[in-house]
Amino acid sequence: MTNALMTIHCHISGRVQGVCFRMAAREQADLHGITGWVRNLPDGRVEVMASGNEGQLKEFKEWLKKGPDMARVLELDVREVDYEPFDSFTVR
Repeated sequence: MTNALMTIHCHISGRVQGVCFRMAAREQADLHGITGWVRNLPDGRVEVMASGNEGQLKEFKEWLKKGPDMARVLELDVREVDYEPFDSFTVR
């Protein structure tokens, strides 16, 4: 694993809206030192843009596969994109 900073763009589908997914994702991002944002999409998915190093993002992706207790993640789609610095991790 490297310390190089990277950004991932994720789409999470399943029972991921109305289950505090965005708030819990922000807590996890803060815990792992990740910056970026999370938002609900009109089609029922959650979208995440997250920046950090490889180790931080690996831990965050593991959490995204499960989400908070009330969530039921059916699919996690992750793409690495050009690095984008963010000041913090926000809920949109």
